[in-house]
Amino acid sequence: MKKTHIKLLGISLLLLVMLFPSCTNDLDQAPENTAAVPGDEFFKDPASYKQFLAKLYAGFATSGQSGPAGSPDISGIDEGASQYIRGFWMMQELTTDEAIIAWNDGTIKDFHYQTWTSLDTFIAATFARFSFQIVNCNEFLRQTTDEKLNGKGLDAATLAEIKTYRAEARFLRALTYWHLVDTFGGGSIVTETSPSTFYYPEYASRAEIYKFIDDELTALTPELKTPKTNELYRVDQAAAWMLQAKLYMNAKVYTGTDNYVGALPLINKVITSGYAIHNNYKDLFLADNNSNGAQNEFIFAVAFDGLNTQTYGGTTFLVHAPVGGDMKASEFGINGGWAGIRTTSAFVDKFPTGSTDVRGNFFTQGQSKEIKNVGSFSDGYAIQKFRNVTKAGVQGSDKSGNFADTDFPIFRLADAYLMYAECVARGAGGNVATAVGYVNALRTRAQTTTISAGDLTLDFILDERAKELHWEGHRRTDLIRFGKFTGGSYLWPWKGNVAGGSPTQSFRDLFPIPATALVANNKLKQNPGY
Repeated sequence: MKKTHIKLLGISLLLLVMLFPSCTNDLDQAPENTAAVPGDEFFKDPASYKQFLAKLYAGFATSGQSGPAGSPDISGIDEGASQYIRGFWMMQELTTDEAIIAWNDGTIKDFHYQTWTSLDTFIAATFARFSFQIVNCNEFLRQTTDEKLNGKGLDAATLAEIKTYRAEARFLRALTYWHLVDTFGGGSIVTETSPSTFYYPEYASRAEIYKFIDDELTALTPELKTPKTNELYRVDQAAAWMLQAKLYMNAKVYTGTDNYVGALPLINKVITSGYAIHNNYKDLFLADNNSNGAQNEFIFAVAFDGLNTQTYGGTTFLVHAPVGGDMKASEFGINGGWAGIRTTSAFVDKFPTGSTDVRGNFFTQGQSKEIKNVGSFSDGYAIQKFRNVTKAGVQGSDKSGNFADTDFPIFRLADAYLMYAECVARGAGGNVATAVGYVNALRTRAQTTTISAGDLTLDFILDERAKELHWEGHRRTDLIRFGKFTGGSYLWPWKGNVAGGSPTQSFRDLFPIPATALVANNKLKQNPGY
C-alpha cells in the first residue's frame, strides 16, 4: 500500500503554545519537571488527537514554538544547537573519525578531542531535549487513556485510530529512551503513570532502562500498523522491529550480555517487510528524498520542510555546515556555507585512491587531506552528502536558501542489510551467502567491487558501515560496539586532542549526566570518570 503524508507541518502556533510551553531554564532544572498539561477543552475536536501526535513527530525536527526566531523549547543555548537531530548528531559524529568541526562555539571542539565535561552546555541541551520529548509523549498518553476517552462521544473507528496513535507515541518515547541509554547510560524512567506534578524521579540504571525499552517495544509492536500501510513519516511495525534489533545488537554494551541471536529474527522481519533498496545512493540525501524513490528505503525518517519546519538544526545544519572554501553553495541549494564540518584522513582512507565508490563523495579542491589546524576549514576534505536540491537539480521550497527540505533517515533498509551481515560474522546464525548478497547489493549500488565470503570479517563490516551510513548518526555507537571508540586500538586525527590521534579513557564511552541535572535531581547518579 502506498504511503501518504501525515500532516506534520504547518501546525498552528496556537496549538504549539497550548500544548508545549517552552522548557524555561531547562539547563538549570530537571527537564522532567516541566510537564505541560493541555486542558480537556482542546480534545473536544477528534482531529486534535492527530494534531497532538503530529507534534510528537515534529519534536524531532523543530527547535521551538515559532521557528528559529524565538520561543525555543530549550533555553540557555543557541536555539539551533538545541534541536534534537543536531544535538544527537554532534554526539554521534563529531566524537568520531567521520566528522570534525572548525568552529570555536563554546566547547564544540571537545567533542572530537573527547575531552568534554559534565559542564558542557551542548551535552546538557541534548539531555534536556531527550527529556522534553519524553515528557510530551507521556502527556499524549495521559490524555488518551480509556478513562479519558470515555464519554467524549468518539466513534469506534476514531477510538481504534487513537489506539494506533498511542502505540506510535510509545514508539517515539522508546526511540528517545534508546538514544538516552546509548549516550548517557542510566537516568530515570518517567512514564504516563508518573506524577504530573513536581517530583524527583528515581534513578534507573542502564540495564533497567534497557529492559523498559525492550518491554515497551514487545508490547506496542502488535498495535502498530503493518509495514508499508501507514502514512509517510509515521512508524509501522518494521520501525519497531528495527529499533528492537538495534537494542539487541548493542545489548553487550548496555547490559554486559550480548543478544545478536535475538536481533537476527527481527532483522529478517525488517528485510522481508516490503521496503526496498533504492537504486541511487545520492538520491537518499536530496531535498526530494520523500518522493524520488528514496522513501521506499526509509523505514523511519524525520521530516524537514524549508517552509514549515524552519530550524538551524537538522538537515539545514547538515547541508550548510559542511560547505565552505571553494565549494559552490548554489550546488547545495543554499545561500551560503557555514564552513564548519569536514572529515578526517582516517575516514578518507577507507576509500582507496582510484575507488569508484560513490559513497566517498569528497570535495578536495583547495582542501588538504590532513588536518594541521582544526580551526581551518581548508584542513580536511569536505563531505558532500546532504543537499537541498532535488534529483532534477531544483532548489528546495525555501527559495531564500536558508532552510532545507531534506529528510533525515533514522532507519533505512541498507542498515538492516549490514546488521544481518554483522550477526553472521559474529556467529549468531543466518547464512553467509545471504549476508554476502546483502553487502554486494549495497556495493553494487555504490558502483564499487563486490566481495566474497572470505571478506566478511568484523573489521570489514565496521568499515562498510562507515562507508554506507556515515553522517547518519551511527558511528559512535558502532565504534563502541566494536571496541574502537575509546582506547588505543583505533586512532584517528585529533582523537585525544593530538594531531596524530591518542588513546582516550574508556569512561568516555558514555557522556556525563549534566551537572545541572544532578543539581536539580540528587537522585540521579553521575557516570564513572566524571
